[in-house]
Amino acid sequence: MSLAREKFSTQVASETLRQVREIAQAEGRMLQSIVDEALADVVQKHKHQRGVQPHAIAAYRTSHGPLGALYRKLAE
Repeated sequence: MSLAREKFSTQVASETLRQVREIAQAEGRMLQSIVDEALADVVQKHKHQRGVQPHAIAAYRTSHGPLGALYRKLAE
């Protein structure tokens, strides 16, 4: 099954592009497949990081001192 594809353009650092082209050539792949893989990796990374947001953790840590006993009681 073939996925729908969409054209887009972007810019990247020359050295990065050179290295990615070398990887594609060394692996016998098209540049497009390397870009597909990289974008899929970014999507996966962000899916795993969607848990607790940093501001929520900071609020919890700030409140833990004065509310620590309450949190322990609620956990029982």
